[in-house]
Amino acid sequence: MPLYGGSVKELKTNRLVLRSFTTEDAEFIFDMYSRWDVQRFIGRAPRVMADASEARVLADRYAAFEHPVLGIWAIADKTDGTLFGTLLLKPLPASGSETPLAPSDDIEIGWHLHPDAWGHGYASEAAQGVLAHAFSMGLGRVLAVTNKDNFASQAVAGRIGMSYAGRTRDYYNCECELFSIEPK
Repeated sequence: MPLYGGSVKELKTNRLVLRSFTTEDAEFIFDMYSRWDVQRFIGRAPRVMADASEARVLADRYAAFEHPVLGIWAIADKTDGTLFGTLLLKPLPASGSETPLAPSDDIEIGWHLHPDAWGHGYASEAAQGVLAHAFSMGLGRVLAVTNKDNFASQAVAGRIGMSYAGRTRDYYNCECELFSIEPK
């Protein structure tokens, strides 16, 4: 896994390339996050992205994220570069009274996929690749949180080897289903 400038720019799996976002990805970001079926389980108060300018800001923020282990990657087809979604490995926001929420000491893995990419195993494959990277770099535990009704993401958590750890209100100021995995 090549390292450039202290951050992981690209990871590869059998079918996928997980690469840094660029500002040119804003159109895809808008297309994905402007859909209720994608957004309905994201955040405490889900909402669809309403304007393409929001996507440009998010693309810039994703592109600027740099860390030697953590990342926010575009999930793309290894053959033709078609974008499928987003894979995140980042600090998990702790519940609290201050906004924005302060990061906890825990690391979260998450995935957001375009509906056209659902049902192909891309989320599981991308997440397994990122977990292998994270654990090879010394990360000791990764968590995932889902909305209680997000059965698809809960199934992905199970497929990638995460264990159900119960319901919690420790993160995002809302009740979440918690999953955990440690290196084997």
